[in-house]
Amino acid sequence: MRIISYFIVLFCLLMSSVNAIAYTAGGVTLPDKMEVSGKTLLLNGAGVRTKFVLTLYAGGLYLKAKNANANKIVQSNEVMAIRLKIISRFITSEKMITATREGFHNATSGKMAALHPQINQFMSAFKQKIVKGDEFDFVYTPTTGTQVIKNSKVLTTIKSLPFKKALFGIWLSNRPAQQSLKKEMLGEKTSNVLFD
Repeated sequence: MRIISYFIVLFCLLMSSVNAIAYTAGGVTLPDKMEVSGKTLLLNGAGVRTKFVLTLYAGGLYLKAKNANANKIVQSNEVMAIRLKIISRFITSEKMITATREGFHNATSGKMAALHPQINQFMSAFKQKIVKGDEFDFVYTPTTGTQVIKNSKVLTTIKSLPFKKALFGIWLSNRPAQQSLKKEMLGEKTSNVLFD
């Protein structure tokens, strides 16, 4: 009887840990929830950014409620966040800055002039050395703006809704960083069988 009870407890513990895992890729896990300003955000979808044969980072989109409409998410003035977990040791500060500038250009259809001060402020967060395992959170709230957080430390805050739209557009616009990652963030597909 004692052995049966042991296995029941073990099974329950395993099931609870499975339910807590929302997305795993490249040896990293993105949680299924994120707490922001007293609100619980849910993992809307997650995937990986790849280039050639390299997996660069895992990215997850967190919203108050599930949403598959990319344009509405980008335009929304609601609490939301994107988490990037660096998987590859080939990502450098310089490469991240170059790729992000290209992302802003694509997300705004080249109309970046009015956002240059905010974009430059955002880019300052990537000037520090980037290593495998680093975690970036881009957290937007209507009252605070966009907080750029690296490994749980707030590096800068940008209070601008147009900037937030451009930032989230890097992954969700009509010219996203990667189409497959956009679909995964919108919950359209996933490579993780535990994700629903």
